[in-house]
Amino acid sequence: MKQIIPILTIVLYLAAAAVAAIRLFRPEICARLSRSIVIQLGFSALLLHALLLYQTIVAEDGLNLAFFQALSLGGWMIALVIMLSSLTKPAENLAVFLFPPIALAVAACCLFATDSTRLLNASSGWPLGVHVITSLLAWSLFATASVQAILLWVQDKHLHNRQPGGFIKALPPLQTMESLLFELIIAGMILLTISLASGFLYLHDMFAQHLVHKTILSSAAWILFAILIWGRYRYGWRGQIALRWTLIGFFVLGLAYFGSKAVVELIIQR
Repeated sequence: MKQIIPILTIVLYLAAAAVAAIRLFRPEICARLSRSIVIQLGFSALLLHALLLYQTIVAEDGLNLAFFQALSLGGWMIALVIMLSSLTKPAENLAVFLFPPIALAVAACCLFATDSTRLLNASSGWPLGVHVITSLLAWSLFATASVQAILLWVQDKHLHNRQPGGFIKALPPLQTMESLLFELIIAGMILLTISLASGFLYLHDMFAQHLVHKTILSSAAWILFAILIWGRYRYGWRGQIALRWTLIGFFVLGLAYFGSKAVVELIIQR
């Protein structure tokens, strides 16, 4: 049973991505593949992934948030954001690009998950729990926004070149795509602000030796996204400019959360 659940989870994620890809790149057969199929497959994968996370993260004395467990949890949050957004907006197309890496994260977690002394338990206090969860949620939203920004840039470029054919026809209107992008960025910015505020207010020393790199990089990412939001509403930034700022901000945030974690746990092995 322990082997069946991760295999089914991976298969469902890949199946949802495959159906979304057919709808996106082969729009002539979209009538036979409704978006509800992607949504059903995606939510089924989410449920099984949640069960798998419970098995790999929940320990007797707390939550095991070692590197691969945290990566799998982050992937689950990305999938959750996509599926919830797809209930009211055409966000299921993002499954094409994000569900395969999430499936890979599930496989990596099952193959390489380790016991860890980095437990989130009752003695850690609820502020640390808020800090960790909001950090992962913010990263998940910005990861989704990064892929959305790439799609938006490609769509905008094709429309400006008067080449609206191919999968561009299957995408929602440009205004809808832009609206979804900045909704994701603003929601991620709110969560990142909560994460940083909870860290500064409740953690003993955010600039301790083992936290200073994460604090500086997270703060730098916050500044980058703040500039992007300001530029959007002050100067109407879009297209390549929005793509550049989104990807740079996400890269910096990824270094803060998972880059430093990979170095500490997998390379230095501390």
